[in-house]
Amino acid sequence: MTRSLKEHADRYRLPGPWCTAYVDAGTGTVDSLEASDVRPGNVRAALEAQGASAADLDAVEQALQPETGTPSPVSRFVLVHQGNVEINEVLPGALVLPERISVDSIPDLLPLVKHRPEEFPFVVAEVSREHGEIRLHYAGAGAPASTEEVQGDTQHIKKFQGGGWAHLRFQHHTEDVWRRNADQVAGEIDRVVASSGARLVILAGDIHARRLVQEQLSKATQALVSTIDSHTHTAGADEGLLEDQVNQRVAEQWAAEQQEIMDRLAMQEGQANPESATGIGAVVHALQQAQVEVLIFDDAALSERTLFALDAEPWIALAEEESLGATVLGKVPAPAALLRAAALTDAQVLLVPGPVLPEGAGVAALLRWSTGPDVPSS
Repeated sequence: MTRSLKEHADRYRLPGPWCTAYVDAGTGTVDSLEASDVRPGNVRAALEAQGASAADLDAVEQALQPETGTPSPVSRFVLVHQGNVEINEVLPGALVLPERISVDSIPDLLPLVKHRPEEFPFVVAEVSREHGEIRLHYAGAGAPASTEEVQGDTQHIKKFQGGGWAHLRFQHHTEDVWRRNADQVAGEIDRVVASSGARLVILAGDIHARRLVQEQLSKATQALVSTIDSHTHTAGADEGLLEDQVNQRVAEQWAAEQQEIMDRLAMQEGQANPESATGIGAVVHALQQAQVEVLIFDDAALSERTLFALDAEPWIALAEEESLGATVLGKVPAPAALLRAAALTDAQVLLVPGPVLPEGAGVAALLRWSTGPDVPSS
């Protein structure tokens, strides 16, 4: 599910034209290095042939200068408006859609969404009895968005091995140090989770430290915790093993959330007044009323469909006569129009592969309220 589309709502309100370049950006071999050198000029020529302004051409060409240090395969998405580079994203992985170089009436963010179908925030915390490293990640984004380190008290961090009264006193002191350190680490994890909206917290590291930290977390954060028996901060540790385990936990959580959405949709089938809509006509009409909570579609199934994009509410229409006084910006690919309408009405988006929607439809939606029964005209 893509919740981050609403971050682009202001861009979606701006009038066009918009210049888009979605291209391969690999620089791994001699041939691809040569291709990357000529790519900016080739893209400029293609956009110039479509009527792009000089300011937009300059901005696109500059944005597409070769990126070094990023291993292939890698793609690039650049969006330019009135000479300003609005988006310039290097995207790990090969192209997931055909290359696109175009001048459009609205931003088409489908390539960006396909590469990052969910800005799924999660936290990986590696903890020891004296230290914690807390990394905020977004699924599919590669490097962590932020890394915080907490260094606790290291004095008397190991238990005293003597006996008698002194042994007990030092043992209790050491355990107090561990708890204080765990409390500091837990507080930082709570802060990162609250500020990011993280939906999963993966605890790795020393088994005793993990237990202490988990006990100190807020109830809300504890509900998100999944533990991993791995620690990269020890001698001979396998960082690849931790990464594989993290990826598996993220994939499981992500899949569970998507399945919950599909289960909710299936439960609405056959209801007298369903809180769902199926098919392009019903979904567009629900979007026009800002009724859609979750928009679900298969972009491949809609690749040949077009819809009308409007400059004001209701933002989208099946036909020009449905514009309700808004100006028609253009006839655009249905996936682009649907994503825009979702962002402008604060709807979530779930892209699905293949024919998994009811009645073989390419698009469906969960609604914020039911449409209610048909009311006969008097």
